[in-house]
Formats: sequence, structure tokens, C-alpha cells
Amino acid sequence: MESYSVDVAAIAYKLKDTTNWWRDINGSRHWQDRIFHILAALYGLVAAVALVQLIRIQMRVPEYGWTTQKVFHFLNFLVNGVRALVFVFRRSVQNLHPEIVQHILLDMPSLAFFTTYALLILFWAEIYYQARAVSTDGLRPSFFTINAVVYTIQIAMWLILWWKYIPVLVILSKMFFAGVSLFAALGFLLYGGRLFLMLQRFPVESKGRRKKLQEVGYVTTICFTCFLVRCIMVDPSFLFWLY
Repeated sequence: MESYSVDVAAIAYKLKDTTNWWRDINGSRHWQDRIFHILAALYGLVAAVALVQLIRIQMRVPEYGWTTQKVFHFLNFLVNGVRALVFVFRRSVQNLHPEIVQHILLDMPSLAFFTTYALLILFWAEIYYQARAVSTDGLRPSFFTINAVVYTIQIAMWLILWWKYIPVLVILSKMFFAGVSLFAALGFLLYGGRLFLMLQRFPVESKGRRKKLQEVGYVTTICFTCFLVRCIMVDPSFLFWLY
């Protein structure tokens, strides 16, 4: 009985130490700088990869204009580049006034991020329906309509917050982003899953086709998981407000 009490006390002491350790890191300016610089570097790396891909595609097929693939890589470069800059200049962003400017700088990349990967869903949906000889005429109008609705609602929230700061509306804005992220996650699950199953039915006789099948499977899984996590966590920009 005495040994059990000692074990419980030891566990409680370790948990307290862990809590104190996290509190020390969370309150440390030095550690915060490291974390945000790492995030900035990661976003910058993704932006650089997207830019390289865009240049490679343009050099390979210069005769084509702004294809869906080129627009996707350009938006990816833009979104991640802005995110990297926001993390680099986070202290300046936090000191901006009025406060609505901070919300716009933190939330606009999230909107563009949704548009970027909604474009990938559109690309996959077009491939899927074309392979099944189904008309794709309604896909692009639906893509533009969904994006227009999302941007209109968010801009309306920003304008209201600019006119009068309402804390509840800030929470609603974060919940709206959570709903948008869930919508994107379901889109990846629906069209990425359909395309993967369709490709799986074809004989995988070439290395290129096998690679494409793996690519669709990996991207679908990763993007679905990422958007679902974004939905659960509401929005990563909360890091700034917690700080």
C-alpha cells in the first residue's frame, strides 16, 4: 500500500514537471522564435517546391496557357509563400491596427489554401467523369460558385468586425473555416477515392501508371487527413492568439 502511494506521488510529480516544462516553453520568447522560424522555413520550402514544379511544367509545355495544373502550383507557391512571410514577421503582424487587419492577414492564406486544393479536387473530378464519359460542364461553374460563396461570407464577417468588434463573430469565423475544411476533406475523400478505385481497376502494367496510382492514393490520404485535422483544430492561426 505504501509502495502504491509512492508510485502515485511520483507520477503526479512527473506530470507536474511536464506541465511546468510546457509552460516554460510557451512563455519563452526564445523558444517561440525557434518554433515560428521552423514553421516559416517549412512553408518556404513547400513554396519553393511549388515554384520549381511550375517552372518545370512551363518549360516542358510552353505552348499551353494557364492550365489547371499550372494554376494549382502557382496558388500553392503563393499561399505557402505568404504563410512563410507571416511567420517571419509575426510580431509586426500582431502589432497591426485595427485588429481586423491581423485577422485578414492570418485568414486570407487559409481561404487561398482552400481554393488551391479545391482546384485539385476539380482536376480529379474532371478526370474521373471524362473517363466515365459523363459531362463535366457543371463542374467548373460549381467550383467558382462555391468559392464565391465562401469568400463572400468571410469578407462580410471581416467588414462587420471592422465596423464593430464582436468576439462571438470571431468564434463564428473560426467555425466557418472549420466547416470549409470539413467540406474540402469530404471532397478529397469522394473524388480522390473514386479516382483511386477507378485507376486500380485498370491493369498496372507500366511504372508510370503505378506511380500515378500511388500518387493519387497518398495525396488523397494526406489531404483528407490534413483538412480533417484543420477542421478539428478550427484554424492554425490560433497559435498567434494563444501567444
